[in-house]
Amino acid sequence: QLQLVESEGGLVQPGGSLRLSCAASGGNFDWYSFAWYRQAPGKEREGVSCISDVGTTWYTDSVKGRFAISRDKTKNTISLQMNNLEPEDTALYYCAARRPFADNYDNWGQGTQVTVSS
Repeated sequence: QLQLVESEGGLVQPGGSLRLSCAASGGNFDWYSFAWYRQAPGKEREGVSCISDVGTTWYTDSVKGRFAISRDKTKNTISLQMNNLEPEDTALYYCAARRPFADNYDNWGQGTQVTVSS
């Protein structure tokens, strides 16, 4: 079972930037696909971005052009660079991993809070 630990989030002003990291351990990092999800108060959890084992990326429309996901095999780490943050980006952000050939993401981090406010 892969263990995932997210870095600390934070409070950022609108228009600011923040980088989230997720450290993976306990499995073969190269085999997994990874994703970032978020859940805002009163809303359902939504997928923000994902990156496949070969580096193919996807972004939800609301973050395209502002967020960038990446993976570093030397550090077994996934990152989410978030630029031009908006109050609507305020949420609890989760890192998730999906095993090869699995249908769903079944390894989850504990979540980290991102608050965008002036």
